[in-house]
Amino acid sequence: MAQNLYGHGVRMGNWNEDVYLEEVQLSISKDGHIHHGDSVMLVNPDYPETEADLSLRGDLSLCLAPDEIRAHLSDTPEVPCGLSVAPTNIPVGRNTFVILSAEPAATGDVLRFGQNFRLGIVRGFDDTMLYLSSDHRTLLKSSKRSWLQEVYLTDEVSYLNCWQAAFPDPQLRLEHEGFPIPANSKILINHCHTNRGLAAHRHLFLRTYFGKEAEVAAHTHLDSHRAEKPRNHWMLVTGSPRKDSGTVLDEGTPPAQNTCALEQAAGPGAQ
Repeated sequence: MAQNLYGHGVRMGNWNEDVYLEEVQLSISKDGHIHHGDSVMLVNPDYPETEADLSLRGDLSLCLAPDEIRAHLSDTPEVPCGLSVAPTNIPVGRNTFVILSAEPAATGDVLRFGQNFRLGIVRGFDDTMLYLSSDHRTLLKSSKRSWLQEVYLTDEVSYLNCWQAAFPDPQLRLEHEGFPIPANSKILINHCHTNRGLAAHRHLFLRTYFGKEAEVAAHTHLDSHRAEKPRNHWMLVTGSPRKDSGTVLDEGTPPAQNTCALEQAAGPGAQ
């Protein structure tokens, strides 16, 4: 019996999930920024959920979550494939995404606020790339628990899998347009086609092939000051250069939001 991200046993079917539970190496950022081609985890940082009595606590990572029934009938996840958030800081196949350019850019170039990009994940043994995607909600297509705009993985490249990062403070957002995106710091991830923010609904539980996890959707949650709530906060988490740590989160140091460093690193092309 395999182990899910909680350490609980999950049933083995025809679908071999070992590739998704195997630990992988994240990219290590030498300059503190995110680059095209980086392998990262998308993490919704821990916060006290005051709008619900029960919720998953801790840092939640975005994960591939195939349909539980279909997973027993097929060797690889069918597309479109679902997503969830789960409490783990361990980079494995199902929660490691690659930053892919949606605009002319070379691998290794710095990713900037306001620049279109894609988030891809490898679909098992056939090495097919699946892309984080979304589209407008319809009567027949919405998220399972909140009935808001669905997010999913697909192998079709289109504008529906284009995203942009934004600075979380709305008063400083325009000032950061064009600046490099810092690694391991809070940002917003917005869907280009629908202008909805990627959101972790840690209070809405899902039963997945890997166990009890929570819903992820595309919806912008605003507070009374018209600022995005923590449900919309994400970090692009990179690997740790220390041998005893898998990610920067394991080092126990809080992510920095250094505006001066951003300005110094903006370089040519910053808007």
